[in-house]
Amino acid sequence: MTGGQDWCLQCGAGAPGSLGTPSWRPAATAFGLVAVLVLGAAAAAVAALSKGSAKVPVVTTTVAAAPTVSTPATTTPTTPGAVTMPEAKSPSGTVKPPKIPLTASPPKASETTTSTTPPSEATTSTPTTSTTPTSGSGASGEKANEESQQSAILLDTNAATTYNPYGYPASEFSGPSLAIDDDPSTAWTAEVNPASAPKMAEGLLIDLKDQQKVAVLELITSTPGMTVQVYGAKGNPAPASITDPAWIPLSAPKAIKKKHTRLALRDSKKEFTYITLWISQAPQSAAGTATAPGHVDVNEVELFPPKG
Repeated sequence: MTGGQDWCLQCGAGAPGSLGTPSWRPAATAFGLVAVLVLGAAAAAVAALSKGSAKVPVVTTTVAAAPTVSTPATTTPTTPGAVTMPEAKSPSGTVKPPKIPLTASPPKASETTTSTTPPSEATTSTPTTSTTPTSGSGASGEKANEESQQSAILLDTNAATTYNPYGYPASEFSGPSLAIDDDPSTAWTAEVNPASAPKMAEGLLIDLKDQQKVAVLELITSTPGMTVQVYGAKGNPAPASITDPAWIPLSAPKAIKKKHTRLALRDSKKEFTYITLWISQAPQSAAGTATAPGHVDVNEVELFPPKG
């Protein structure tokens, strides 16, 4: 050091007596600075290590969750044209299946064309007029006429009697009022004579009490197969014989094939006091024997006036 120089510029040593009395403070200051630097370096190292180690669990969790990704993919059935939704991952790396799986893709333009019903077919598939019956066209027309027919003529409870011009025993007939009681389960019956079967010559006489027009006779029978004819007469009393010219035939002889039959009558514009349902022949199955004779049944008869 040169004269008057208190400190060495090379090593930093002080000239004797420049520091005064030797003290512990400089050394403590130096050690404090060194300690601060060491602690700062240690803190930086710890921060660096903690920052780098935070990424390690993410990598490890992702690798461990890989087996769970393949399991649902191999067990989920798919259909042709199905769209597989990508599996969603949670922030922790756990794989979760989609909540609403999509099983089919939207139809392509070509598929839409082939699967859509043509407008013309769609228009004609639900017509309402094709099933509506029209009057006068076969069975549908008959049904429509039946539904539009007027109410039946109201008859007295004693309006029906057995018409027996040839004097057969009264025991061969049951109560005629059962044929007009509005109960098809009851019936007026006429026994079939085995000696003359299947021919018959009796009927059911209906007294209208006054002159009325009749257009339709409705018959319900539990012995279809018999042959009947409808007659009408005016005046009082009723003609005593079916061959009396006072009886006007209102229908031709008709074999009844069904249990429920409607007979359209002639001369519906004329008025009659009496109507007779004449039975000329029984069904072969009702012939019976001498010990067990058969019978024919008239369960219900109704008369209808002309429409209008």
